[in-house]
Amino acid sequence: MRVNKIISIIVFLFFVQIGFGQKTDLKLLVGRVQEQSTSLEGVNIINNATQAATVSDSDGNFSIAVHEGDVLVFSAVNLEPVKRRISAEDLTVSSLVIKMTAKEVELKEVIVNENANITAENLGIIPYGQKKYTPAERKLYTANSTSVDKLLNAISGRTAMLKKGVNVEKKEALFRKLEYLFEENYYTDRLKIPVDDIKGFQLFCVDDADFAVSLNTKNKTMSMFLITDLARKYLTILENEK
Repeated sequence: MRVNKIISIIVFLFFVQIGFGQKTDLKLLVGRVQEQSTSLEGVNIINNATQAATVSDSDGNFSIAVHEGDVLVFSAVNLEPVKRRISAEDLTVSSLVIKMTAKEVELKEVIVNENANITAENLGIIPYGQKKYTPAERKLYTANSTSVDKLLNAISGRTAMLKKGVNVEKKEALFRKLEYLFEENYYTDRLKIPVDDIKGFQLFCVDDADFAVSLNTKNKTMSMFLITDLARKYLTILENEK
């Protein structure tokens, strides 16, 4: 009986030692979260095994305690979640890079029209398939409708003025689309744009050709990617103006 008791104590101490060994095997993992080449701020990182949690900083950097084999979950609004099982190799690198991708969200076009099915074509006012002009485009078209009008308006400078009007009208349309795209807190919290400078930043964005294309094609993923870089440039301008 005494021998069995001694053996039981030895086995118990052996398992206790293993347990303590596992608990002290925690290592601090340092990493950075990116979308393509852009660092991501505000990404939530949770260790599924220990429930430890942290958030990436303004440069996308984070640190969290892990064991080899733990699963980390990376998540944020407008980003696809990522799960990463930590390997022995991950624990040897100086900084683990985690790549995330933006969620594909199709922009919804807002149309205010109580009689959506009643159009000039349905009423027989204009033929089906005829090009539709905006007010500014209609004025420009009229100014060039005949060779005499075209010549006279070119000499007087009216044609150049009307062309500027068309460009302004297009930018106004882009500006309205951008207003519906992001909430105010996206500019202030994510992009760090001061609330008083949001309208100015939006005008700065619609002047960018690539960003204008992303708005017109309703590609929100591309808009989110481009607006991050535009925000950095705009903040630099604001800083230089001080």
